[in-house]
Amino acid sequence: MEACTKIITTLSWIRGTDKGHVHIGEDTWIGPFTVIDGEYDHITLGRGVNVSSGAQILTHDTVKRCITGREYAHIDHKPTTIGDHVFIGTNAVILKGCHIGDRSVVAAGAVVLEDTIVPSDSLVYGVPAKIKPLQKPHANPLQ
Repeated sequence: MEACTKIITTLSWIRGTDKGHVHIGEDTWIGPFTVIDGEYDHITLGRGVNVSSGAQILTHDTVKRCITGREYAHIDHKPTTIGDHVFIGTNAVILKGCHIGDRSVVAAGAVVLEDTIVPSDSLVYGVPAKIKPLQKPHANPLQ
């Protein structure tokens, strides 16, 4: 039996506050230069997640506030959820309000737009991200 661990490499930035928090499941690995920003809402990373170098998982944005010269005073936010055994590739970006289903792969460089719901066992790729069913790995014939 393997020990349950959470490995967070140096140079990662993970933020939770009284407004939001970050929950990291067991057996999860977070690579260097990642940003997991739960400052304004909740981020949940399930069990056995791999977050590759440079990936960003966000819960908020300040676009409306910026382009209105701060006349729109709010910071828009929504919770973001990553299911169990999800692989997030290098430099992928997952915007606020997304739900990534279990056993899915978010390809390197993908940009998952706000409020995207990804079914379990999916491949997410491209800018903006497209979704297709993940091909199941072939079973080992020796097992």
